[in-house]
Amino acid sequence: MNPDPDDPDDPVGIKGIGEIGDVGVSAAIANAVWHATGVGHRDLPIRPDRDLRVADEARHRAAQRTRSA
Repeated sequence: MNPDPDDPDDPVGIKGIGEIGDVGVSAAIANAVWHATGVGHRDLPIRPDRDLRVADEARHRAAQRTRSA
C-alpha cells in the first residue's frame, strides 16, 4: 500500500488546523497563576518578576482607593 503524498499547502496557501489546540492554553495558565497567587495578568509571558510587579501595582492601587474613600 502506497499512501498518497500530502500536499504541503492547500490551493489558498493555508496549512493545517493544528494551532486551534493552542488557543486556550495561555488563558488557562494565566487563570491558574491568578488562582494560585491572586495576581491577574494580561500580558505574556508570565514571569515571576512581572508577577511581583503586577502584585505591587495592585497593592498600590488598592491603597490609593482606601485613602480616597
